[in-house]
Amino acid sequence: MPHIFCIANQKGGVGKTTTTVNLAAGLAQVGQRVLIVDLDPQGNATMGSGVDKRTLTHTVYDVLLEDVTIAEARQRSPKGGYDVLGANRDLAGAEIELVPLERRDRRLKTALEDVAADYDFVLIDCPPSLSLLTLNGLTCAHGVIVPMQCEYFALEGLTDLVNTVKQVHANLNRDLQLIGLLRVMYDPRITLQQQVSDQLKAHFGDKVFDTVIPRNVRLAEAPSYGVPGVVFDSSSKGAQAFVAFAQEVVERVANKSLA
Repeated sequence: MPHIFCIANQKGGVGKTTTTVNLAAGLAQVGQRVLIVDLDPQGNATMGSGVDKRTLTHTVYDVLLEDVTIAEARQRSPKGGYDVLGANRDLAGAEIELVPLERRDRRLKTALEDVAADYDFVLIDCPPSLSLLTLNGLTCAHGVIVPMQCEYFALEGLTDLVNTVKQVHANLNRDLQLIGLLRVMYDPRITLQQQVSDQLKAHFGDKVFDTVIPRNVRLAEAPSYGVPGVVFDSSSKGAQAFVAFAQEVVERVANKSLA
């Protein structure tokens, strides 16, 4: 059974997709078999992995409607070394089409069971809203990895997300837990960011990952080339940080400190 993690934050623009794509590439580099599930209709994780969302014959939309299997819909990231269950604008319609269907919040969970033997990790890139798409991700996941900037408003958004995880844990998925907080776009020269980082560690303890992802231009440039930042410029500080993060995740799994 693979370790299934949602990359989620109800605040937009915090680096969820960058984290998903680069963690996947980092895990692939350390020998793990990885699948990205793109649950965001914008399809940024798909494009950032080098898969053209405009030419996809089948997407996660078709999987959720049970028209095809994941094995039929997945694509290989040309340079990332992992598989992608892609998304495009069609996925926006799934919100409405799923409402009257049975098991509407468990369809991704069912679909993943068929390919469980193929992967060590499944990373789900969730949209920023709490929707049926996000619920499908949270219902099948073992845990949530939260990328967040060390800023004041990020702390407010984190409270909402922790409450959401607790509600899903209580009502839909007893396996779900908060795996950890990843500090991203971090600049140690900014006093406020240092203070928020210290607050996070004081409140959440070992739920805060040791690895910190610095603010890095090369990571920001990589998506426009359809290549994960880890591959785009492997010598950049951002790329090295994501590889270190992937190793930390693998080590925590091996030590059973993750689900």
